[in-house]
Amino acid sequence: MEETISLKELLATLRKRILLILTTTILAVLVSGIVSFYFLTPIYQASTQILVNQSKNDQALYNYNEVQTNLQLINTYNVIMKSPAILDKVISELDLNMTTKELNEKITVASEKDSQVVNVSVEDKNPDQAAEIANKIADVFQSEIVKIMNVDNVSILANANVGENPDPIKPRPLLNIAIALVVGLMAGVGLAFLLEYFDNTIKNEQDVERTLGLPILGVIPVIDEIKMEEMQARRMARKSEVRGESVGS
Repeated sequence: MEETISLKELLATLRKRILLILTTTILAVLVSGIVSFYFLTPIYQASTQILVNQSKNDQALYNYNEVQTNLQLINTYNVIMKSPAILDKVISELDLNMTTKELNEKITVASEKDSQVVNVSVEDKNPDQAAEIANKIADVFQSEIVKIMNVDNVSILANANVGENPDPIKPRPLLNIAIALVVGLMAGVGLAFLLEYFDNTIKNEQDVERTLGLPILGVIPVIDEIKMEEMQARRMARKSEVRGESVGS
């Protein structure tokens, strides 16, 4: 026999396990908040912009072919910018205590769509060091690209600067807490239904009928001990009154 679950039964399960659901949700939010505020190291980001323009020559104006050539060169420049030829020199000049691979993982190079502008972003736990590395990469790349590709078509549009109160890009505690709230709520609801699914105890006459597949002929009501004591007390009181009346007559 196929078993179906009504909306009423689903709501009853949620009501029954509401304490478990709330506990799971609150625990997830607390853990996320504590980890985000006290255990995760804030990471800051600094960015600089580089313009890939036409090579210096006697022509004063740009033409379409030159712009397209520069756009195609940007992908090559992005690779060169994160190569050891550039990063090793940055590490040496800034005396950084990290390997080329570690520095490479901190750098993101991306070009604006259909433009000749390249953004160089550096992430670091120290905002001043992030800005310093970003500016140094731009400077080293601008000077070294002349030797590497024998071109001089790179200009620095904007240097990386650090504000008075820089905000970290990660972690984001409020976002983490919001995600933990949703995940905790979903986990609590899922756990409630899982426990209800594995709970095979018989609680009422409907469970008996569903389990045995037989109709219910009768139900033995639950006897309340307190009510039974009250009924017995009333009976004893009535018997005492009847005996009193018999003696008086």
